[in-house]
Amino acid sequence: MTKSIAPAGPAADQSYSPLYFLASLGAGGLAVTFFMYLMFWVPHPGQPVPVFEDLMAVLANGSTPMKAAVVIAMVGIAFFVFLNVKMLIWNFAALSRFKHTEDYEKLRQSNAETTLLAGPLATAMTINGGFIVGLVFVPQLWSVVEYLFPAAMVAFLLVGLWAFRLIGHFLGRVLAEGGAFDMTAHNSFAQLLPAFALSMVAVGLSAPAAMSGNTLVVGISLVLSTFFGVTAMLYAAYASVTAFSSMLMHGTAREAGPTLMVIVPLLTVLGIMMLRQNHGLHAAFEVHGSAAETLIMLARILTIQIVFSLLGLLVMARQKYFSDFVFGAKLSPGSYALVCPGVALSVMLHFFINKGLVGAQIIDKFSLAFWVLTTLALAFQWVMIALVLRLNRQHFKAAPVQTATVPAE
Repeated sequence: MTKSIAPAGPAADQSYSPLYFLASLGAGGLAVTFFMYLMFWVPHPGQPVPVFEDLMAVLANGSTPMKAAVVIAMVGIAFFVFLNVKMLIWNFAALSRFKHTEDYEKLRQSNAETTLLAGPLATAMTINGGFIVGLVFVPQLWSVVEYLFPAAMVAFLLVGLWAFRLIGHFLGRVLAEGGAFDMTAHNSFAQLLPAFALSMVAVGLSAPAAMSGNTLVVGISLVLSTFFGVTAMLYAAYASVTAFSSMLMHGTAREAGPTLMVIVPLLTVLGIMMLRQNHGLHAAFEVHGSAAETLIMLARILTIQIVFSLLGLLVMARQKYFSDFVFGAKLSPGSYALVCPGVALSVMLHFFINKGLVGAQIIDKFSLAFWVLTTLALAFQWVMIALVLRLNRQHFKAAPVQTATVPAE
């Protein structure tokens, strides 16, 4: 028997997993990190977020560093939203093919069924990314934004119903059938993925609360986002407690090591939801919170995120995860879960610095202390950009496979 090397498709095509939706999610998250430049550095009088006209004003009359920041942000948003949409479309096509395989049927009967929730999670992120693109690149969008909010809420509700349908199938199966859930394979935080998906829907539904001037729209946004946000918290609490018990008994599943840090993006998303809700309560219903209260809330969230980040890094270092699955030759779709915590820390640091420290007048905006702390947020962002590009090369480049030539008998 002789062997030859023949070109093949990407590794992701050869061994598909719904976790590849996280490749789309990570790209969308990076687009949000670039939007933070505009959100907190560009003046936007008259509306709570920067829009196309604000950016053009900076490019016309701003300082050179501010002009450079706006250009970098616009290019970054355009590139990563494009990558986000491209990877989402690829995943839907790959998932459609995957559904006709035996592996898919096995997945629907195992703990890994919840990986299907990566689909609604990434889709909700894409809707958020689309809104950012509209703000940044579409002139006069704010003049029609009140018409867009109801449509956006309907879109997020549809994604939420999709998520609930998948969760319902999973919980209905494991709770109604004895022995359908394998506790020995529950030794990671992989089961928090449904909570993450619901939280992404919640933060999308909370956007009109922060930006709409219509009291009815704000009220509906507050109620719907609270429903999905609280449901995400309940699911996360149940899944994390049971998972931690299994990890203490069986150790952490090696390939699922990155899921130990899924708490980090989950809290960033829920934190932004709460900030948006607080703004809506203030603007529409005269409910006033202080800057110091916002600072403490963000500080508590950031503390929990740092603790779980350190825990995840400790376990993955002990298990040599990075040397095998990031810098080595082994491939795991779950590696894309590493992008979410870094992106989430970058975004949360921007909010902590600007809404927390600057808002409470502890530091001055654009002071030396401001830029020292912001450099940390930027460092997380650019490290995650490098990670995404590396993982994409590993998983989506054409890989050679060995084919065998069997001689005639």
